[in-house]
Amino acid sequence: MLQTSDNKIHVANNMMDMDQDPRKRLCFADGRRKVDYVLVYHYRKRSSVRGSPSQHRLSIISNGSYPLGVEEKDQEGRKDEPAEVVVDVGPPDPADGEKIMIREEFEGNLKDAGLEIEHDKENKAHGHAFIRLHAPWQVLSREAEFLKIKVPTKKSYELREEKGLAATMNEVWRKLNQPFQPKVPHQEQEHSRTKFLSHCFSRDKLHLYNIKSKDTFFDNATRSRIVYEILRRTACTRTCQTMGITTLIANGVYDSAFPLHDGDFHPSGQAEGKNDRQLLHDEWARYGAFYKYQPVDLIRKYFGEKIGLYFAWLGVYTQLLIPASVVGIIVFFYGWATVETNIPSQEMCDEDQNFTMCPLCDRACDYWHLSTACGTARASHLFDNPATVFFAIFMSLWAAMFLEHWKRRQISLNYSWDLTGMEEEEEHPRPKYETILLQKRQRKKKNTKNKNETGHEKLTWRDRLPGYLINISSILFMFGVTCSAVFSVIIYRITISALMAMSSDPEVKSNVRVTVTATAVIINLVVILILDEIYGMVAAWLTELEIPKTETNFEERLILKAFLLKFMNAYAPIFYVAFFKGRFAGRPGDYVYVFNDYRMEECAPGGCLIELCIQLSIIMLGKQLIQNNVFEIGIPKLKKLCRTLKDKERAPKEIVEQPGRRQQWHLDYDLEPFDGLTPEYMEMIIQFGFVSLFVASFPLAPLFALLNNVIEIRLDAKKFVTELRRPDAIRAKDIGIWYNILSGLGKFSVIINAFVISFTSDFIPRLVYQYMYSETGTMHGFINHTLSYFNVSNFKPGTVPSISSLGKDITFCRYKDYREPPWSTEPYQFSKQYWSVLAARLGFVILFQNLVITMSMLVAWVIPDVPKNISEKLKKEKTLLVDVFLNEEKEKLQLIQSLFSRDLTQEQQEELNVSDQTSLPLHQTQPGPHPPTSSPAPRTRPRAASFSQFTRQMSMSPQSNITQHTAV
Repeated sequence: MLQTSDNKIHVANNMMDMDQDPRKRLCFADGRRKVDYVLVYHYRKRSSVRGSPSQHRLSIISNGSYPLGVEEKDQEGRKDEPAEVVVDVGPPDPADGEKIMIREEFEGNLKDAGLEIEHDKENKAHGHAFIRLHAPWQVLSREAEFLKIKVPTKKSYELREEKGLAATMNEVWRKLNQPFQPKVPHQEQEHSRTKFLSHCFSRDKLHLYNIKSKDTFFDNATRSRIVYEILRRTACTRTCQTMGITTLIANGVYDSAFPLHDGDFHPSGQAEGKNDRQLLHDEWARYGAFYKYQPVDLIRKYFGEKIGLYFAWLGVYTQLLIPASVVGIIVFFYGWATVETNIPSQEMCDEDQNFTMCPLCDRACDYWHLSTACGTARASHLFDNPATVFFAIFMSLWAAMFLEHWKRRQISLNYSWDLTGMEEEEEHPRPKYETILLQKRQRKKKNTKNKNETGHEKLTWRDRLPGYLINISSILFMFGVTCSAVFSVIIYRITISALMAMSSDPEVKSNVRVTVTATAVIINLVVILILDEIYGMVAAWLTELEIPKTETNFEERLILKAFLLKFMNAYAPIFYVAFFKGRFAGRPGDYVYVFNDYRMEECAPGGCLIELCIQLSIIMLGKQLIQNNVFEIGIPKLKKLCRTLKDKERAPKEIVEQPGRRQQWHLDYDLEPFDGLTPEYMEMIIQFGFVSLFVASFPLAPLFALLNNVIEIRLDAKKFVTELRRPDAIRAKDIGIWYNILSGLGKFSVIINAFVISFTSDFIPRLVYQYMYSETGTMHGFINHTLSYFNVSNFKPGTVPSISSLGKDITFCRYKDYREPPWSTEPYQFSKQYWSVLAARLGFVILFQNLVITMSMLVAWVIPDVPKNISEKLKKEKTLLVDVFLNEEKEKLQLIQSLFSRDLTQEQQEELNVSDQTSLPLHQTQPGPHPPTSSPAPRTRPRAASFSQFTRQMSMSPQSNITQHTAV
């Protein structure tokens, strides 16, 4: 490495020997200083000519306040190339020269902040240059104190050991769980009975911390977070009015900035010498480890608290899906076991009943027998049975228990990760906000040229009003697009049903409903997937228009918009089938038509619940499979391929570096940048809606969600460990706005399931018939009770079946509804049974909601948010920390008092000696030579011992180890 003077940047060769220690590949060229962060920019060298080295070298000259470029500084390192001289004729684009000056100022400010910088040699015509940053101990300790990072102290205490039955049960549970635990060293330390107290780092209390090595005291994630904080707040005030690395990346000054991974993720063969990335790959990011718990502490240590909380939440959610899946399977098998004894299904399948049903379409459709829908009725019973009501109540309580359990788990993680008492950090403004604010200041400065007005400018609601108006109108327009897509699929179903009914092929006629339902659901799925991607981009664009000030505000507003749009998109077809299909179709002789030609579609003879089940299952499974396999695996690989091709096109004639000699920062730059956790959370939240909202129609939804999540965890883990650049370690105490969305979905699911059971299933009509209208108190005669009569002579002209295979002697046909018969005084009006069933349905909705909400509140009240052992540990640690500081102050006070008393004793002794000498009588003086007379010694003032005295004296004493640390 070339080392220049202090005011020059180190320039190093970016190709090192790969046979060296892999840990040195993460260091500067000296092999000692860690690379804590990497900045990347694209450079374009000036044209090079052959000639004498003594030729004049031109360069861009600024106002004199900026140092020369790297090419100038690296002149000494090019003594091996005497035949080539670089002549800077100026950048082809003035913006390139401006970016160079901005980079020089920014890097100079970073050096002023204490960071150490190392550059690559720009030995190609153009390409990417890497800037490595290292934070020395002085910077790390200073920033750790500012950020109030908690670190373990020397003080420890023993955790209380459980005894009796609880200890035995815990030991048995631990042994049963042993095969499912990941083999991670940090996991083994977690089970230790010794707990070290943690305290915010302070440079004045270094003696409290167990600092074995200053290079390893802060882990890599903490070091990179400290450097990132410096990068965020470092400003460029002379070249441009910008603040932080995010603004510079947005303006194209730098291409990217990222911390390094801990070396390669491929196993090295030595179990003890594995780095954290290799441990995560072997114990977490493999599909073969699907049965193991996640090493959440190691995930947090490597990626930071925010990503650690996401995977912890995903793990809790997946674990709690296990009991929900078991209960759902039991409910499904109960329906399967009782289908043979279900009386309504038997009556529908009984050909002797001979229910002649009205035609399903005009002219082309014939009368048909209800017994032909036997298969639909039997399948409907699998999901529409009394156990479904119990399962809906269970899932509503499950959602409440899940949220309460996650709150407790979150508190436990906050305690173990030293996040208790964490204060909100002040965020820097976003680049877009800064740009618009600067434009506003410039406009105001022009308008008030002659006025000396100074003040703190900020964006007001007037600046954001156009964005708000566009947001509202765009979201309403997107809702309209979603409804239009659903309506288009409805038109497709109606037209295809009519066309297939007109077919002369009896095989086609018999499969009309199955074919139309399956194809319509697939079309719905494709439309949902396409609109999902569009809505994600639209939500980001709309959020930019609002000009949020900070990244947190931007993320929260983006999440809300994306969730509203994607929720509407995913559930609109399901809401239509559950609550609207067949409600507005009319009745025979008075049907509702679309475009005056096509009748509105009706539910299947077995009810709309079986169609809702089909719709929900196909959309849920298809969305998960396609998003997991295509979007999460295929699209990142496609993006990486495009970036590789783009880089090759930029420099087609350049010599390609040998892959075996590339450094870690080159390998990490080739990975995909991290775009945040919003897509991951959104996918799981939509799935949570499928599991909780319409679970009454599809009890197997938790099972399919569980199977998906087992794969999803390993898929996300593999993506984070092997395919993404290392994200910045961000501190977070909770999952943020996602918890509020989950809580809202849990409450909304109670209402939805109540209406599904009441209005979509036949549960309430069965109860009403059995207890109000059945003569025997059983379900015999239920099908006949739900079918109304219609006189075929009342058909409108042109709607009667043109060809009837059942004969011409049909006088009445049946249809599913509660209406008066044609011989009644009020023919075809709603009957008393209809109003009785409607009242029962509304009463059930009210009863179900109040019952479930009351039980959910009871569950939330019974389960405390903070576990008892955590609250006890927090109190104990607070007391122990107070004792530590009190003892420290007491020792200091005692030492100061001893120094005071020592000084006073010496002074009193000197005064006593002086007074004794002056009090002797003159006649007692012996003759002889007298010494020269001198004035008595002046009285010395007693002074207090300072802490510097105290530390100097104690540092020379080997008795106290604590004071030696204080001296440091």
